[in-house]
Amino acid sequence: MTKDDPASVILIDDDSDLLKATRQTLELAGFAVSAFSVASEALAALDRNFAGVVVSDIRMPEIDGLQLFGRVLRLDPDIPVILVTGHGDIAMAVKAIKDGAYDFITKPFAADRLAQSVARAAEKRRLVMENRALREAAEQAQDGLPLIGQTPAMDRLRRTLRQIADTDVDVLVTGETGSGKEVVANLLHRWSRRAKGNFVALNCGTLPETVIESELFGHEAGAFTGAQKKRVGRIEHSSGGTLFLDEIESMPASTQVQMLRVLEMREVTPLGTNEVRPVDLRIVAAAKVDLGDPVQRGAFREDLYYRLNVVTLSIPPLRERRDDVPLLFGYFAERAAARFRRAVPATSAAVQRHLGDHEWPGNVRELAHFAERFVLGLEDIASTPPPTAVERDAVMPLPERLDRHEAEIIRETLGRNDGDVRRTIEALGIPRKTFYDKLRRHGIVRSDFSR
Repeated sequence: MTKDDPASVILIDDDSDLLKATRQTLELAGFAVSAFSVASEALAALDRNFAGVVVSDIRMPEIDGLQLFGRVLRLDPDIPVILVTGHGDIAMAVKAIKDGAYDFITKPFAADRLAQSVARAAEKRRLVMENRALREAAEQAQDGLPLIGQTPAMDRLRRTLRQIADTDVDVLVTGETGSGKEVVANLLHRWSRRAKGNFVALNCGTLPETVIESELFGHEAGAFTGAQKKRVGRIEHSSGGTLFLDEIESMPASTQVQMLRVLEMREVTPLGTNEVRPVDLRIVAAAKVDLGDPVQRGAFREDLYYRLNVVTLSIPPLRERRDDVPLLFGYFAERAAARFRRAVPATSAAVQRHLGDHEWPGNVRELAHFAERFVLGLEDIASTPPPTAVERDAVMPLPERLDRHEAEIIRETLGRNDGDVRRTIEALGIPRKTFYDKLRRHGIVRSDFSR
């Protein structure tokens, strides 16, 4: 539940007229109400993940309000329960308060009295759920791999990772700079049977063409000037584990030819020898651009792209999963506080606005650095005006800007057409196959837009 979502209320009263009137009162106050005339039906709708408030009458047949409160207490003692009482039930209600009930309200009650109590209880519950999510995220990320997020896109990504981690299939990961591509690659390795092998990472964009071939394939002593001793290449070193090739779109053309053979034959020939060495290889490649788009692919070999593209995972940029920003910020701030041996400062309204309004062009990496500066007291949000849309776009490479705008247009068109594929395709003026390819590339789920 986010701050913008209406708080949920489960309302129980066996008096149908009072149930209807109370439900109307709470709905007019902006709450999402589920009303029940029988306590057992309300309990069936409750679980530990319920993010709202329970409002119940005390005197009811079969299961009364106090018994219901006891069962909710056992289910989750942090679910706020508000008891509605007659004058004769006040002593019982007071005891329930001592046992942990959130509030009791006597009949007849003013509408504002109930609405205010529910609002306070809902805020308390929201904070409890946020803290739980943060703790769970911290536990999930205790090995330093924070693939944190509660948005549907991140849920789907984690489920997909679990499904394919142990399959040995080669994977292509796409996403903007700082979105967490190496995190995904590392999790694929750790969640697979290859976890006991080496996780070997190479950024293809940081090595000159004269070096990358030796780094990947290795060499024998004397293979070239300066090769004084034998070197095992990254590919061979990753045998039995996982090879992560970041910014693969930057790989030189000559190396792409050799890499294609490695992928097809699962063998490597080091420089300076004719010896062919088999390798037990799994490759996770990452790209900042859409290699499926000929314009963005540029000089990257099409056959190598199709050989790598067995499974493609798209990591959504942070601006497209804004509900995850507070959770990630909390995690990074806690981690920074432990590292710098400082307490986490109180989050001001200006910082909260910045978290919600900033576009985060540097994605998770930028947010992590922001959290570190915040903990150190070096971030003066008040004196830093928010960047304009033009300024935000200016810091992004052109392919990423085009990709971002294309995704926004598709989402907007899907929303305008209630997720209807035919109308959306007609409005966009693209073939059906292209439409589905773009949905997959941008991580867009059509059903999210259906009414």
